Amino acid sequence: MLKLFRYLEKAYLPIAGIVILLIMQATCELSLPTYTSSIVNVGIQQGGIEDAVPEVMREETFQGLSMVMKEKDADKMRKAYELYSKKQVSDSKYKTYKEGKLYVRKKISAKERANLDKSMAKGMLTMSSQMAKQMAANPQAEAGLSKSQKKMMKQMENMNVDDMPDSIISQAAISFVKSEYKAIGMNLEDIQTKYMLKTGAIMIGIALLAMAAAVSVTLLSARLAAKLSRIIRDKIFKKVMDFTNSEFDKFSTASLITRSTNDVQQIQMFVTMMFRIVVFAPVMGIGGIFKVLTTNAQMTWTIAIGVAAIMMVIFVLFTVAMPKFKILQKLIDRLNLVTREILTGLPVIRAFSTEKHEQKRFDKANMDLMKTNLFVNRAMTFMMPVMMLIMNGLTVLIVYVGAGNIDLGRMQVGDLMAFIQYAMQIIMSFLFISMVSIMMPRAQVAAERVNEVLDMEIMIKNPEEPKEFIPEKKGEVEFKEVYFCYPDADEAVLHNISFVAPAGKTTAFIGSTGSGKSTLINLIPRFFDVTRGSILVDGRDIREVKHEDLCEKIGYVPQKGVLFSGTIESNLKYGKEDATQEEVKRAAQIAQATDFIEEKEEKYKSPIAQGGTNVSGGQKQRLSIARAVAKDPEIYIFDDSFSALDYKTDLALRNALEKETHGSTKLIVAQRISTILHADQIIVLDEGNIVGKGTHEELLETCPVYQQIAKSQLSEDDLKKAKGVSAHE
Repeated sequence: MLKLFRYLEKAYLPIAGIVILLIMQATCELSLPTYTSSIVNVGIQQGGIEDAVPEVMREETFQGLSMVMKEKDADKMRKAYELYSKKQVSDSKYKTYKEGKLYVRKKISAKERANLDKSMAKGMLTMSSQMAKQMAANPQAEAGLSKSQKKMMKQMENMNVDDMPDSIISQAAISFVKSEYKAIGMNLEDIQTKYMLKTGAIMIGIALLAMAAAVSVTLLSARLAAKLSRIIRDKIFKKVMDFTNSEFDKFSTASLITRSTNDVQQIQMFVTMMFRIVVFAPVMGIGGIFKVLTTNAQMTWTIAIGVAAIMMVIFVLFTVAMPKFKILQKLIDRLNLVTREILTGLPVIRAFSTEKHEQKRFDKANMDLMKTNLFVNRAMTFMMPVMMLIMNGLTVLIVYVGAGNIDLGRMQVGDLMAFIQYAMQIIMSFLFISMVSIMMPRAQVAAERVNEVLDMEIMIKNPEEPKEFIPEKKGEVEFKEVYFCYPDADEAVLHNISFVAPAGKTTAFIGSTGSGKSTLINLIPRFFDVTRGSILVDGRDIREVKHEDLCEKIGYVPQKGVLFSGTIESNLKYGKEDATQEEVKRAAQIAQATDFIEEKEEKYKSPIAQGGTNVSGGQKQRLSIARAVAKDPEIYIFDDSFSALDYKTDLALRNALEKETHGSTKLIVAQRISTILHADQIIVLDEGNIVGKGTHEELLETCPVYQQIAKSQLSEDDLKKAKGVSAHE
């Protein structure tokens, strides 16, 4: 899988952007539970008062705290506050206070404030406890206290500060601060409202920032994954275009289509998810664990139970589903193969009335794929409910344990809510990782199949230092002691083939079925490379020149006519895009295709369906010949390209070829002797060996194999007549 990422080597900037955005998103989402806790603890329970370091205190309160606090802590408090005179108080926002001087907090650091919070909270409780005892001993002392202070004094009368939990100390200190604010004349409801609005606005801003980061990451990931899939498809296509017949033997057409579409799609889906999760999930998980440890480390065992349960589910899922992922793509290959065979062979299926057999074959391939898909999908649907059960069960466990801690004063309600959110974030991180782990096997299989194509060693390559053709031997083709054996075959199909096809002459090949005619002719454009010996074109070994340059010299007409969707004109210009209209018409005239083209309403603009299904076999073959003629090559290769033509058309076409392409070399594979009577040289093949070489008359006298073929196709009168035609030509 990682090998495919080499195609994204120029995408460092988008990847870096994705990583930065994901870290930003994770940071934002990890900070939200803290603000939720603050809203509950500070905003609701504490009335918007954050800690035991009040914004302002009366002079008598400040002096009282200084007396009960340790000297070191009292000095810190004195440095943190500034004394306002009556005039300064009247000019400030505390002007409602008319009774005396106030101590106002200076701007201090968060660390200094945290240290003061602990010492001042204990000082406030100590002071409240002393006042409570004085109040109990002297009821008249209650006259100078507010109602809230009196209530707090009674609660604190019998409490020992050293035995109290921190959370209780903090809550009691907040009550002291509230009573102090109220005594000064500050509006407590206004303080609470401002805190809630401020914290809520910060949460909304963080949420919007996280949303923007998530949207941006999704967009960048999708674009990057789409770019990778485009590059991979392009690489596969270019690689397949360089395949020789040897490589095509290792991959079926259906498999190559599946690898270029479905497999690449699986990789794209995985990459889209991977870019988001590989960075996001670990940051969320690690950050969540850190936050949990700072919130309440004693309850982390509850999260460990949830994570262990999820890992167990993932392990079981992998053990059961992994083997199915590996065969899923092969079953898609099989379905595509069967479908393609049935659709392309439909006329034969109908002719032999085997529709039911093919229907059963398709149903089996379809059913196998369906069952495997159902198994995989059921495994996936089983995972989500189990994961939700684990998450909900974990929530119940945390609430149960947390309620006990709240009851004991070890934590506050807001802390419990934050702990639950962090726990869910940690669990979701593992859930995201499990989703990637589930998608990975199928993507890995798809990547391996794609890499099989991309890493395939091409047998036919261009030389490192290509040579030029020899101009003096333009159009000459020579075989020198050529042997050829198909890949993975035990025996050679061509043995010691040696001949020269002179430039501007016609060389024909004939022999029984399986004698190696098409194999021999396909070695010239390097559909295969010779096993031994060499083939020379224009005096140069074809392995020593560029393959593109070699193909430029050849006009190839295959045994089975192949047309491409488009128009007649686009097909005739396929080998020479800049061919003029006159050249196109000349090629059609030589190929005897003008009559049926002119009969069509749109003539050369007439559409050709995919595969040329809207023209007959003979018309398709003539258009294939015209396409080669329009290219005007040095060498024509006709691989039994006249078989679908009647004798009259065949004769007219050969005469036109001889007349109009006189300077080109023509290599013709034929089954009918009538097609090659005109040849300057006829080579007879039998079981991969040359058993005869010469003109028609010479072979009739010297080659038994040729004599047998001639007698099987021609009567005695035809043979005599053929001799006369040949002698006349």
